[in-house]
Amino acid sequence: MTDIHQGYFITGTDTDVGKTVAAAWCMLHLKAEYWKPTQSGLEPPTDTDKVREYTQLPTSDFHPETYRLKAPLSPHEAARRENVQIEIDQFRLPQTSRPLIVEGAGGLMVPLNDNNFVIDLIKKLALPAILVARSGLGTINHTLLSLEAMRARDIKIAGMIINGSKAPHNRQAIEEYGKVAIIAEIDHLQQINKDSLLAIKPEIDLALKGSCE
Repeated sequence: MTDIHQGYFITGTDTDVGKTVAAAWCMLHLKAEYWKPTQSGLEPPTDTDKVREYTQLPTSDFHPETYRLKAPLSPHEAARRENVQIEIDQFRLPQTSRPLIVEGAGGLMVPLNDNNFVIDLIKKLALPAILVARSGLGTINHTLLSLEAMRARDIKIAGMIINGSKAPHNRQAIEEYGKVAIIAEIDHLQQINKDSLLAIKPEIDLALKGSCE
């Protein structure tokens, strides 16, 4: 069974900050498998479809979602429209002997049901978190709030991935005020594929040793 030293939970400061690209990047650099616990919106391509396309890895490296919901909405609302109750106890890490990359839905405080949020799922699965943020204006506030929320729940933070055109002043502020390591910056890519993602090297050791904050 995957344990705390064998994977990362990819979460974001918001929706559309590049979690899926970051997940694909992590898969390639760690030779990992992928799992999206909750997929809201089944119109292809889903996030799993995108990661498979970006990485060109075999289908066997991808684990089925626990909940597949039709509407491209917050999981709690998509589930409500299908008369489905998302139960946090139904989420269990897939069996694998390899590293596992888990991609969350939206940001940390996205509701799953009346009582639980994505941040509660991170806590339950007990994997170190990689926080993904956009590079541009507004990212400092969103990032610091997200880091504070995770630290308040004693969630291990492995580091951050920043997506988008490089903004050194924002990166510096995040490192200084957030007291967090930057794992990688994924600049704007003309094409997102295996080669372009592998060309971006990790800035810190990604080896899964459990040595997180």
